[in-house]
Amino acid sequence: MSRLAVVSGGGTGIGRSTAGMLAGEGYDVIIVGRRAEVLADAVKWIGPQASGVTADVSDPAQIPAVVEAVGGRPVDVLVNNAGAFVSGTDSTLDSVADHWRASFDSNVLTAVLLTTALLPSLRRPGGRIILTSSIAAQRGGGGPYSAAKAALHGYALDLAVALGGEGITANVISPGYVIDSEFFDGRMTPEGHQKRVDATLLKRPGEPQDIAEAVRWLTGPGGAYVTAQIINVNGGSVLGR
Repeated sequence: MSRLAVVSGGGTGIGRSTAGMLAGEGYDVIIVGRRAEVLADAVKWIGPQASGVTADVSDPAQIPAVVEAVGGRPVDVLVNNAGAFVSGTDSTLDSVADHWRASFDSNVLTAVLLTTALLPSLRRPGGRIILTSSIAAQRGGGGPYSAAKAALHGYALDLAVALGGEGITANVISPGYVIDSEFFDGRMTPEGHQKRVDATLLKRPGEPQDIAEAVRWLTGPGGAYVTAQIINVNGGSVLGR
């Protein structure tokens, strides 16, 4: 039986590229997302090894649909990629609370709930858990988004400590500025794009495939002894830390 990978936020951008890479490596891939039409398009692009589950993984009531799709098979790779920048006005205390809760739900609970539900299914030994963070977690600038992504770092370290004895690794990939995703839809200007490119040492934006290649390493033989790490993929816009 083929190895199995589950990728949340797998319909677009980094998630779709990662799912395509894993399918190319011989995995059956379950991609999870909120929009059925987007998932269907991604499944068509990835190929016959992919299937989609329409679910909002920040909602506990929708998580069982993913577990059902796994169907009792061992999960070799879990990529927690779902997340978003949530806008808010912060004009009142109530709006601040709503903004922060929505950011936490979208970027932290998505990973916590899906990981918790699939923990019994993770292959032992050999399972790999990857969480997608952001450069904003290390340099700030994103308000509640920065804080939520930083929370994933502590969560990954806890997972690595708890699961290391069972042969399961847990790591974070922290991307910098990545184009060809929906993250900046409606928010990016040419000046903003150039500023982010100029902030890198390589003088180019990241692409979804750059992040997928980091996942390839962590999920392959070369990543077998790597756990509890924050892997920066940002073109040098934040130096190693």
